[in-house]
Amino acid sequence: MEEMEGRQTGLKRKSYYARKVKRATHLLFYRRHKKPGVKGWELKKKLGSDYPKVLNILDNYLEKLDLTIKTVFEGEKPAEKPTVEELNKARFYVTLRGGITSKETKLCGWRIDDIAGLAMSISYILSKKGRVPRKEVEDLLRNKLPGWRVDINVNRYIRSGYLAEDENKQLYLDWRTRAEVDQNVLVDLLLGAES
Repeated sequence: MEEMEGRQTGLKRKSYYARKVKRATHLLFYRRHKKPGVKGWELKKKLGSDYPKVLNILDNYLEKLDLTIKTVFEGEKPAEKPTVEELNKARFYVTLRGGITSKETKLCGWRIDDIAGLAMSISYILSKKGRVPRKEVEDLLRNKLPGWRVDINVNRYIRSGYLAEDENKQLYLDWRTRAEVDQNVLVDLLLGAES
């Protein structure tokens, strides 16, 4: 009798989390705001306080599809395990788990020199502690790209959410760079390319 009750409890728990995983999938994949992804407090409101566990279960399913749930913090990333308050303020995105091949890069609709310009812009901003005058980035890109493409590309990077510009014409990394670009790997690749 106890074994049967334990099995029923296990089935109830599975169906409970299956419903929550389905709801979390809908929240993460369907864009409802200007920026994609979902804030932690929204997940808590819709899924309950155990939303980190639900996201962990969903992330395990997404691994088979080479996708992952990325947590992006607005300010500085917490040094260790983030607190519930920090998670509630963070934004969660679904992104690629691994990298993409050069053939797959063509499918994203960007030219290779546009992607190279974005990598240069991101790495330059990183090297300058996170904020750079727009003119400096444009001058850097003019050395490698045709002059007429520079303004178009910088505006595209801003529109796409990789870079942001403040009222003082300073560029900094925006949400999409924090979600999609592993900054440490980018720096390592650039340093390796120089040798």
